Formats: sequence, structure tokens, C-alpha cells
Amino acid sequence: MSYDGCMDSLLQISGLRVRFGLTEAVRGVSLRIDEGEVLGLVGESGSGKSATALAIPGLLPPTANVEGSISFLGEELLGLPSHGLRSLRGSRIAMIFQEPMTALNPVMTIGRQVAEAAQAHAASWTGREARRKAIEALESVAIPDAARRYGDYPHQFSGGQRQRILIAMALINKPKLLIADEPTTALDVTVQAQILDLLGTLQRQHGLSMLFISHDLAVVGQVAGRVAVMRSGQIVEEGPSCQLLTQPQHPYTKSLLAAVPTLRTDRTQPLAMVRPAASELLSGN
Repeated sequence: MSYDGCMDSLLQISGLRVRFGLTEAVRGVSLRIDEGEVLGLVGESGSGKSATALAIPGLLPPTANVEGSISFLGEELLGLPSHGLRSLRGSRIAMIFQEPMTALNPVMTIGRQVAEAAQAHAASWTGREARRKAIEALESVAIPDAARRYGDYPHQFSGGQRQRILIAMALINKPKLLIADEPTTALDVTVQAQILDLLGTLQRQHGLSMLFISHDLAVVGQVAGRVAVMRSGQIVEEGPSCQLLTQPQHPYTKSLLAAVPTLRTDRTQPLAMVRPAASELLSGN
């Protein structure tokens, strides 16, 4: 999913800072996502990836102190009233989370959950219309016999199918931007590949822009045309995925790549370790 040529900026993040008390989780991050582009955001746990993503649709907890600028289609999102953010979420900006069992309501049928995602932004739809749209959305993500399984519950589906249901919920309102926060982390390798293929197909079909978040550079390289590497709340390197994966410039990016096993990895030797940042050595963390 790479893109060439001149594109209009869909999302522009400038000088984003996110604090939780005295802890600064995001420190001056600036990113852009163009129309139809897939941007990969990669880094280890605790690097600030999810805090950055959650700041976009205003999903950070009230305890978070957020500064900077987040512009979506020319509209500033930071400081936008809560009703404005609610109308934006799910309609123009949608999000997929990494663990479908916690994201789906276990006591509500999957069909009703998908239908409610549609009705939240189309209140005039009747129950029958919402059901039809929900079934179409489930079919679009390859849920077999979607009409019959409309009344089933999340525990009756496999992990991969539950993730497909979340994707159906995210895309039912045809958003402009999809934020995928480690959507394949809880899945095995085979199912992971299927979900990545599905996201790629849907992204091309709908002309979606996507922010794809992962700790796995190899996964990001499969889906993103451009990659930003994040560490300790900051972007340390950014560039085209093919270039960044083959010619990394920052020591942290190099250590991330060295820690990924390949077919050429010497299995008699321990895997390379990600080296701590200088700030972490100084703080003792």
C-alpha cells in the first residue's frame, strides 16, 4: 500500500504533547497523513504510540493534559467541544483496537453492535435498514453466512473473526481516516496475514487513509508506504518504508530491525536486544 505523487494532507499533527501528571508520554510529536496514504507508527511498548493515536479522536482520559495541534481536513480537533468530537468519531475517523474481546460487548449480539455503530451517525435509519447495512458490512469483511450469524455473540466467533467484526464496525460509516492500533497483536501468524490482506483490500477499495500502529517493523513494512519510528514519546526517524527498512539511519531503528528474527538468524545465538535510550540510562528506567 504505497502511494506516489502529490497528495493533499488529511491529518496534520504538530508539536503534540501528552502528559499524565508529571509523566510526559508524548513529547512534541509532529506527523502528517495524506489522502489515501497509510502511515505506519512503530515503537516498543510505552513509546507513546497509543497515546498519540488516542489523542486524535479525543479518546484520552480526562487526566491527560494535551497540548499542540491536531488538524483534520483543516479543522482543529484539540479544544473541539465534546459533541463535535462525538460526531467525528465513527463517521469520519474510526478506530480498531488490538483486543477484540475487550472492544466488543460480550452480552450483545455482533449484528446489533455493528448496526448500532451505523445508527449512531444515521439516526433516521430504521432497524431494518440498519440490519441490512450491518449484514452488508459483515459480508464485506468475509464473515461467512453473515445474515444467519447476525444474532450470534462474540464468544461464538474465533479471534480472527472478532477482529473482522471490529473492522466492519469501523468502516460501516465510510470514514476518511482509520486508526488501527496493533490490530493483529493478539492473533496467530496465519490469521494475522489474513487480517493484513483484508485491511489492504478494504483500504484500496475505499481509498482510506490509515494510521497503522505496531511494535513490529516487519508487519508495518507490509502495509505502510511511509513509517515513523517512535521512542520515549518522540519521533526518532521517518521515511518511506522500503528505505527505512533497508537503510535505517537511527541507532534505535537499527536495533529494532536487528531484534527481529529472520531465516538467516543464527539460532545458536541470543537475539539482539533493543538498546536503552540515553535518557533511560540517565533516569535508571
